[in-house]
Amino acid sequence: MADSDHSTTLPFVTRRRLLVGTAVATLASPFRSRTEAAEPQTGHDSPDPALLAWQEWKTAALRTEALCHKQQRLETKLVREIGFPQATLRLPESGKTLTIFSPDTVEDICGSDPGIADLRTKAEAELAAHQARWDAVDEQIGYSATKQAEVEAGELDQELIDALTATPATSLAGIAGKLDMIFHEGSVWEDDTEFPQPQIRSALRDLIRIAEVMEPNVVMPGSDREASRARRPVSGV
Repeated sequence: MADSDHSTTLPFVTRRRLLVGTAVATLASPFRSRTEAAEPQTGHDSPDPALLAWQEWKTAALRTEALCHKQQRLETKLVREIGFPQATLRLPESGKTLTIFSPDTVEDICGSDPGIADLRTKAEAELAAHQARWDAVDEQIGYSATKQAEVEAGELDQELIDALTATPATSLAGIAGKLDMIFHEGSVWEDDTEFPQPQIRSALRDLIRIAEVMEPNVVMPGSDREASRARRPVSGV
């Protein structure tokens, strides 16, 4: 089997950014001192600023996810049609064949050894040609542009998470929005059964049930997910 040096890898996207400190701060924010907290919202007063912050975050989160899926589809297309830029280098002394994925690797292996200068030149040319094919298709389908847009969307997503966490809720819907954000950001998959995801889901479900009675005219964050989940066969918590 040929040795290889993979300097390029498929991006791994995970949503498990939930830290204990963030969760505690988010859940504790509605219970600040009376001098800091606003009066509870009944559903007819001014909009809950936390609910507005949740709506802004939700829009950004959906965009980030859409860009992530698009980037993955485009990268899969590139890998299938072009393959990651690489070259092969067969060392004359050992007969070992190496797969090279970057010019730096060529430099590390060959150095300034005059005995393999021709092999180095050939490997560099092969790698450059493969990279050129990758770049041409990349530009055509917009892979790199999508990847950059995903990075920027993720940064905005995180800023809005911080803003929502710092915004005191004045309604049950605002509290539900914070729980919905924690559940979404902390889950690797929708039916994650690791602590604290089932517990957060349970608390959010209870809050939605109570709030739909007390605040019937307010859209409850997370209710769409629970409604969709209720239509599916039960699996897990």
